[in-house]
Amino acid sequence: MVNSVYAGLPTTIFEVMSGLARETGAINLGQGFPDTPGPEALRRKAAELVIDGWNQYPPMRGLPELRQAAAAHYRRFQGLDLDWETEVTVTSGATEALAASFLALIEPGDEVVLFQPLYDAYAPLIRRAGGVARLVRLTPPDWRIGREALAAAFTPRTRLVVFNNPLNPAGVVFPHEDLALLTEFCVAHDAIAICDEVWEQVVFDGRRHVPLMALPGMRERTVKIGSAGKMFALTGWKVGFVCAAPELTAAIAKAHQFLTFTTAPNLQAAVAWGLGNCDDWFASMPQDLQRSRDRLAAGLRAEGFAVLDSGGTYFLNIDLAASGIGADDRTFCLRAVKEAGVAAIPVSTFYESDPVTSVVRLCFAKVDSTLDAGVERLARARALF
Repeated sequence: MVNSVYAGLPTTIFEVMSGLARETGAINLGQGFPDTPGPEALRRKAAELVIDGWNQYPPMRGLPELRQAAAAHYRRFQGLDLDWETEVTVTSGATEALAASFLALIEPGDEVVLFQPLYDAYAPLIRRAGGVARLVRLTPPDWRIGREALAAAFTPRTRLVVFNNPLNPAGVVFPHEDLALLTEFCVAHDAIAICDEVWEQVVFDGRRHVPLMALPGMRERTVKIGSAGKMFALTGWKVGFVCAAPELTAAIAKAHQFLTFTTAPNLQAAVAWGLGNCDDWFASMPQDLQRSRDRLAAGLRAEGFAVLDSGGTYFLNIDLAASGIGADDRTFCLRAVKEAGVAAIPVSTFYESDPVTSVVRLCFAKVDSTLDAGVERLARARALF
């Protein structure tokens, strides 16, 4: 009586680890949310708009002022020329944007290329839409995309490729060579790229996010998905953007209207205001997170952990095997939360097949005292093995 796609799905590892953290009082470096409240001016604007603004149905495709602001933001930061009326739709978060894109663009039997490690929502949504997942396995320490792997994954039935950049959980900002290689395969196979770019503002060390849409041949075949929740460290707001050529946007909007239809108008209006008035946040937020990343990495290295590079997102990873720890990632994480009081995420849970089992993901979007205590407890966990 239950759809087969969902019947066998387990509770997500994020809920499992966060639940164990709550039960045990552990420090939660697992689930990817910051423990700071986000820009105060933006939060106050949203509160004001509940009282003084419009609280009835907004337009299905989103408030015009937010669609205009999103187009202007992407023009200023990424050099994209988007028509806000025909190429921008507001969704209830990026996951809804993904669902609408898959439902609108997949016909039963279409193949979809996915990169492991992958966000856990991708595969179930694709299969529910009738798609067939074709998996490309990425591995540490650099998580690079290879020509041979793409050649094995792309076939005459390839309809879509889903590309998450920067990549959660690996913290990778893909270099131009990888973007060019993926573009080559998309054009050759006439495939549409669904680009999950929610971490586009969270990049470090002087990097600048390059959207796949900006590469030659990709403008008309890319669906770009962004998230105000990630841009402003307000993960509970669930305001997303879908940007695509008019024909693609029209189809995705039709799916969106029968999923959530629309998104809270005060949050939409507040995000529109923030995109035009929070340049100081966009400058300081990555710098603050980079400092937190460096603090956690330095503490972990001092305790003997092998830390992998993180060029973006809220996450960095430790390599257990390279740290002299023989346990697999799931065993380490379960003992760490139960016996050492710190929650982390095993990266193997981001794989559907042939998982990497020696890497653990940590969230560094935390205050200094939480990071320092997390290092101390991870050192305690290390001593258990």
